[in-house]
Amino acid sequence: MNGGGKVACVTGATGYIASWIVKLLLLRGYTVKATVRDPKDTKKTKHLLALEGAEERLKLFKADLLEEGSVQQAIEGCDGVFHIASPVILTATDPQAFQAELIDPAVKGTMNVLKTCAKASSVKRVVVTSSTAVVLGCKPPLGPNDVVDETFFSYPNFCLEMQPTLNFSIEVIVDLLNGKSPPNSFYYRFVDVRDVSLAHIKAFEVPSANGRYIIVDPNTTMKDIKKNEESDEMMNEMTYKVCVEKVKCLGIEFTPIEETLRDTIVSLKEKCLYNKPTEDPNHR
Repeated sequence: MNGGGKVACVTGATGYIASWIVKLLLLRGYTVKATVRDPKDTKKTKHLLALEGAEERLKLFKADLLEEGSVQQAIEGCDGVFHIASPVILTATDPQAFQAELIDPAVKGTMNVLKTCAKASSVKRVVVTSSTAVVLGCKPPLGPNDVVDETFFSYPNFCLEMQPTLNFSIEVIVDLLNGKSPPNSFYYRFVDVRDVSLAHIKAFEVPSANGRYIIVDPNTTMKDIKKNEESDEMMNEMTYKVCVEKVKCLGIEFTPIEETLRDTIVSLKEKCLYNKPTEDPNHR
């Protein structure tokens, strides 16, 4: 119960990572003020309202991050803010549309949250979620002897070039289970969402925490997840190392990938989001 008596704001609380952060904060005794697009949309919020401790310590706030000041009520009185909300689009192939629909809203939304935090005297720390895409797009391209850490920055056009291949995290696993290989999957690294959630909270709780943190399993690549002889050569060319010593200093121990995959598949089946394909008797 490290968070007993403390108040935290989580933006974009209905999202995948944000939902887990809300869950863990409640379990640790925090009072959580969560921003959502529509608090009355029970289809989107019911999983949050069903969390342990939600009835007593979870309050939902309507917020549009593109509207300056819309998160003020949610942030007021908070000790910490976890800014997870960011638009996600999967279909834009036009760089201009990508800039207008994803980059601009993400930047403006983040700035609006940070400006509000700066005005709130109660806020002691802000934790912002990003993507490993911001460190992987280097020139020259990363090679097998390169070790990526928090000092790396992608060149500006990298995310624009990669955008048409973006996938939601769980969709990648479902694709793999169905025998599909996601595009440009040699870039992908994996990490348990429970580890990501804990790392966010540790970044707030640990007094010495500062700057950027990379949190991916340093020992697992797409090649380890799916043995695919056709793509092995390309994956070997694109393999790079990741240094996670900084995030380990927060007390993070990575969940074994076997456990992560097992629990993911069980959850997908429980929610009827994955059914094992039946084998075609005529295909041998």
